[in-house]
Amino acid sequence: MTMQTPQPPPSALRAVLAALDSEAALCQPAAGALRGAAGPLLPSHPLAVHVLEGPGGGLAGARRTGWRFLIKRGSATLSAEPAAEVAAAAEVIETADGHAFSHFTAGPYLDSTVRALRQAWQLAQSSRSRHQPRLLSMPGHYATALWLHHPEPGPTTDLLIPLAPAPCGVTAHRVYPAVELLAMLERAAVPARLTAGIS
Repeated sequence: MTMQTPQPPPSALRAVLAALDSEAALCQPAAGALRGAAGPLLPSHPLAVHVLEGPGGGLAGARRTGWRFLIKRGSATLSAEPAAEVAAAAEVIETADGHAFSHFTAGPYLDSTVRALRQAWQLAQSSRSRHQPRLLSMPGHYATALWLHHPEPGPTTDLLIPLAPAPCGVTAHRVYPAVELLAMLERAAVPARLTAGIS
């Protein structure tokens, strides 16, 4: 599998760089690891953020809302250095004028994203198929996954790696065909919707 590194719009990168130079942005609680860091703070590994809302939605219904960048301390490469070198993630949202900084994130999804990207690179060395990494948020299922998007649509071409913490019944960091994982999440959501309708 070949990993095709996505190229973010220049306005997205400018928004992140401006946030890293902004004292106000760096005052956010999730940016604590960035304050007073030794060496430069570097945005890397941009991932287009897509949101899949509503029941029964396939990946074709996922809309892109912006970009998320991993913020590294120093010049270490993600593939060779420990996860501690990734101090936070910065998210920018799409606007009518380009992109605007939204917020920094930290917590378990950060380390899980690093782990999922490493899994994807390992997959890339054992397969000839082409995939582009994206981030898929599924708020209706309280789930986020690394989405390995294939340029040619098919029932098993797109892959999802659920990030930890994953919903009940879903194994974090297992590589699922997208249709399989989405069907699992939908089956798990049906009883909850029925219960909500009764009450």
